[in-house]
Amino acid sequence: MPVLTTGQVMAQSLIAHGVDTVFGIPGAHMYDFNDALAERSSDLRFITTRHEQGSGYMAYGYAKSSGRAGVYTVVPGPGVLNSGAALCTAYGATAPVMCLTGEIMSHLIGQGRGQLHELPDQLALLRGLTKWAEQINHPTDAAGVMYEAFRQMFSGRIRPVAVEAPWDVFGMKAEVALPKSVLPLVAPPEADPDALARAVALIAEAKRPLIMVGAGALHAGTEILELARMLQAPVTAHRSGKGIVSEDNPLGMPIVAGWDYWKNCDLLIGIGSRLELQYMRWQWMPPGIKTIRIDIDPTEMVRLKPTVGLVTDAAVGTRALLKALPARLGRVASREEEIAGIKQRARAAIESLQPQMAYLDTIRAVLPRDGFFCEEVSQMGFTARLGFPVYAPRQYITCGYQDNLGFGFNTALGVKVAHPDKAVVNVSGDGGFMFGVQELATAVQHGINLVTIVFNNRSYGNVRRDQMERYGGRLIGADLHNPDFVKLAESFGVQAVSVDSPTALRPALEKALAADSPQVIEVRLERGAETSPWGFLHPSPPR
Repeated sequence: MPVLTTGQVMAQSLIAHGVDTVFGIPGAHMYDFNDALAERSSDLRFITTRHEQGSGYMAYGYAKSSGRAGVYTVVPGPGVLNSGAALCTAYGATAPVMCLTGEIMSHLIGQGRGQLHELPDQLALLRGLTKWAEQINHPTDAAGVMYEAFRQMFSGRIRPVAVEAPWDVFGMKAEVALPKSVLPLVAPPEADPDALARAVALIAEAKRPLIMVGAGALHAGTEILELARMLQAPVTAHRSGKGIVSEDNPLGMPIVAGWDYWKNCDLLIGIGSRLELQYMRWQWMPPGIKTIRIDIDPTEMVRLKPTVGLVTDAAVGTRALLKALPARLGRVASREEEIAGIKQRARAAIESLQPQMAYLDTIRAVLPRDGFFCEEVSQMGFTARLGFPVYAPRQYITCGYQDNLGFGFNTALGVKVAHPDKAVVNVSGDGGFMFGVQELATAVQHGINLVTIVFNNRSYGNVRRDQMERYGGRLIGADLHNPDFVKLAESFGVQAVSVDSPTALRPALEKALAADSPQVIEVRLERGAETSPWGFLHPSPPR
């Protein structure tokens, strides 16, 4: 067996599991691991970021848009804490992100002597932010811990994991077995036969079913579309599920149209979704509604108890329904004409969201069909969830329920790293963009040719509107003083331009996407100019 350091075993394990990129910032605790990555630079690209939060978000964007492991490495203590928001996002939005970090010297852990970057109990903190976290204490442990980290990350409900090693352990040497090269997965359970039979009976009785999809169904689009066609049931999604069934498919339905259809729905089929839209956003249930849930996470059936629950993978469960339904289902008349009318009404309604929809329509017209769109918590991002059409899974990148300001630009850089040959556009507000503006340096240094559109209304727009409308116009902390975004971007070596209308945005975006370099487009808006989208995200119950 070869003699390897812990860091070398970890690097080889990453390669064995198909990892090709690591985001991060080197630091003293990590030097031996950093050096092991440098030794394998032909297999592992290291992208140096300018803040640990950027490292985590880039790993998230890489993972969310590709389905592959997004890996980042930061120093312990403040480095881990700085990246914590990204781990929260990955946990909430079902993304396979791996955090690799260090610890203080092994003989000093738990003594509270104030060592560099010491936390009272870092491993406990990481376990609170991830699905699974563990410490490596010897080179002979490293391959097994890394193997288990990948197994945990990709088996069952996909969520982030973390691995730490003490400072002195990274460089420790021993004879070790080489890491296994096959991704360890636990096969999902098959649907319970009795529950499946009850689900089939409910579907056979339903007159107007609706299918709701989420991040747990990103890999099951083919099966879900087949089920939708069999039932003539529209498919809708809030954020993470957008594009699982294309919104220009006759059965694909954006959420504003979904609300219209929901008013007369008698069966909700949730697939890989927390059903946040129906139970938290809409907060109104049609009389007598029944619910079927397909979810790999059994706790979901406790959190929101359905009429029938199938604890299984989204694709496996949907295939089971497809196999069992033909014997119970008669011919279902086409609903495509009805659904088309509902979609037209919804589109007409959201035209009121101006100027957001005019800008989003421009972006959609220019962005190639296979391009990626990364939103941000902003007036433009909220409206995009309602009115930006998406044609395939993983093309719409969102932060899930964390809705954390500042994730968008950093995340979009990771999306572009995962898809260097595809168009990637990020829309950020001026407030959110400033959370990670320093990563413009990362984009230039590593040739990450992302196009970022910064909508500058010189405020935290949603906060400002709430203070104006609900608190008598008493403004506190809502208005912002901003730099000249064009000059700021140019100071990093990024090409930039400023526009003030959807008409002017179109040629600017076309030119930016054609360029072989990072690009920033500032869109100047008046404070408070955007129409509130909240009436569509939280509609009033029907009378």
